[in-house]
Amino acid sequence: MAVAQRIYADALFGAAKDAGRLAQVHEALSDFAAAVAESPELRAVLRNPQLESSAKASILADLAGGEEPLFTHFLQVAAEKGRAGEIEEIAKEFERLIAREERRLTVELTTARELSDSEAESILKQIEDAAGRKVEATQKVDPSLVGGIVLQAGSLRVDASVRGRLERLRNELVRS
Repeated sequence: MAVAQRIYADALFGAAKDAGRLAQVHEALSDFAAAVAESPELRAVLRNPQLESSAKASILADLAGGEEPLFTHFLQVAAEKGRAGEIEEIAKEFERLIAREERRLTVELTTARELSDSEAESILKQIEDAAGRKVEATQKVDPSLVGGIVLQAGSLRVDASVRGRLERLRNELVRS
């Protein structure tokens, strides 16, 4: 994540929070970023360096409508400053700020086999208790883990899999 994207997301977050419009701006930005992601043509226009910033600002203002003026103004400023092509990345950073505000932790849980609902609930409850935050998890299955779990939360990765243990043991043996 580029520093500029963090700065833009943080500025929008702060302005929306101060205005008491955090939920509305979050929804508008999420919807807009999803629309950009689903439209390669729109993404190409926003990332086109030959198209003037003022033209991009006008396009974004038209697309945003006027339902959320703070968000519409943000889009215009981002376009005028040459950041229109980074809306998706800014939205990801904004989502991270919202999760922090709501004390929500997003994790990816990878297991060697499909977990039952009760097993997944139990693991997520343990993570919530340890983190002191509400946990939202996506689950993946990777049979090559052999057993155990791998937990990814942002840049933190906890590998408690059999495969991970074997790799660590192999590395220790090679170093000795």
